[in-house]
Amino acid sequence: MHIVDTTLFFAPSSGGVKRYLLAKHAFLRDTRGVRHTIVVPGGGAIPEQTGIVQVPSPRIPFGHGYRLPLSTSAWADALCALQPDVIEAGDPYHIAWAALDAARRLDIPAVAFAHSDLPRVVAMRLGATAGKLADGYIRRLYSRFELVTAPSRTIARRLWSAGVDRVAVQPLGVDTALFHPGRRDPALRSELGLPSDTRLLIYAGRLSAEKHIPLLPQAARLLGPPYHLLIVGGDRRRREPGVTWLPYEQDTARLARLVASCDALVHAGEHETFGLVFIEAMACGLPVVGVRSGAVPEIVDDAVGRVAEPRSVASLVQAVRSLFAADPRAMGEHARRKVESTRGWEPIFRHQLSQYVKLVRRMPVRQKLALGVGL
Repeated sequence: MHIVDTTLFFAPSSGGVKRYLLAKHAFLRDTRGVRHTIVVPGGGAIPEQTGIVQVPSPRIPFGHGYRLPLSTSAWADALCALQPDVIEAGDPYHIAWAALDAARRLDIPAVAFAHSDLPRVVAMRLGATAGKLADGYIRRLYSRFELVTAPSRTIARRLWSAGVDRVAVQPLGVDTALFHPGRRDPALRSELGLPSDTRLLIYAGRLSAEKHIPLLPQAARLLGPPYHLLIVGGDRRRREPGVTWLPYEQDTARLARLVASCDALVHAGEHETFGLVFIEAMACGLPVVGVRSGAVPEIVDDAVGRVAEPRSVASLVQAVRSLFAADPRAMGEHARRKVESTRGWEPIFRHQLSQYVKLVRRMPVRQKLALGVGL
């Protein structure tokens, strides 16, 4: 069975979606009877053996390396040329429509993965009316897919309330061998020019508006010494009182070392559809601080961290202080055990593969025979 994933979210500075696709690719590469290809925007050819196909697309000005294809029909042609048996679209924009076009031409199932909460992001930036229009758009788009997967119960409920049927919860996972407490490096504080007893907080990810990044340095300054905040996701290294900024880290092993070498993760974003960075930090043995919004409360409880109120610097400060006044080391150890038992990639991808098989088995008999799929 040939599975094709396609998305716009695959730039050099992409976060969770890109890591999900690369982990999925590694798993399916070693799965008998399965071939996997990732189709993304790009500027040049990639060797075919990598399993990643780039469709020529110009860069978005000031778009942090993201590219936007000019023609959805050309994208659909590229998908058809791969002769997939199932297509998964990883964003709700025009690439999703190209995936639907290709699936219709090939008479194969199309799956959508709702990695982003488009209506809430639109409402935040443009107002409630625009958010309602985005709800209608999502309903029209996703109702055309055979299956829509949501990374959390929160997003599944929003899709159902928007009128989207055929929604299944498909949590994301983490490479528990890569994101591991053993990656901790006591030398990081010295490299950053910080005292050895610094309580080092970390945020790692995109610096987009919905992440509410400005709240984090404000909280760090109010916390004061011995707290220090490390923000990994900028365009250059710089230092300001209470905060060190590092460029976005593409190498996951180096990212895991940074995360594991800190004392806690802090995240002010209120539109997390899953919160992969929380799982990665927990896998590294860190307690976590998030806000009471999106999918965060599904992940973070008092056993692994603290939850603050959205858009409140004072609440973030209180949450961090409360965490360190308790037993952050015990929280981190509990967080690691929780991730090990529930969030490894292998069972997640095996479940996902079974979903694909069910969809393919509903194909016309002539296609089943051609594929050798049991009736």
